Amino acid sequence: MGQVNATIAGRQFRLACEDGQEEHLQALAADIDVRIVDLRKRFGEIGDTRLTVMAALMVADENSEAMRKIRRLEEEVTALQDARVVSSDRARAASDAVIGAFNSAAERLEGITKKLNQSLGSGVAIG
Repeated sequence: MGQVNATIAGRQFRLACEDGQEEHLQALAADIDVRIVDLRKRFGEIGDTRLTVMAALMVADENSEAMRKIRRLEEEVTALQDARVVSSDRARAASDAVIGAFNSAAERLEGITKKLNQSLGSGVAIG
């Protein structure tokens, strides 16, 4: 288990984390510290607890907004996936229709060629 010494709001904290997560935990602690320092500059000395609660609320608000964006993006991805399926089905149907039209045209041309060959007689052949 990893451990980190972090300074938040001028106080030292010894924090435990999973091995390999030390830098990430240090960065999180530094982010909280920056927020508290900024709040202290804006509001003055209103107490460590209040500053910590305000910083926590800021993080919670950002997290809430990020979750809303994630849900909205997930909905967009689902809609795009559904549209892709519909588009693929339409493309397949259009392709089948084109193939059918070409086959029908080829059959008609073969029929016309046979009729022409029959009407011209056996000495001349077309196609």
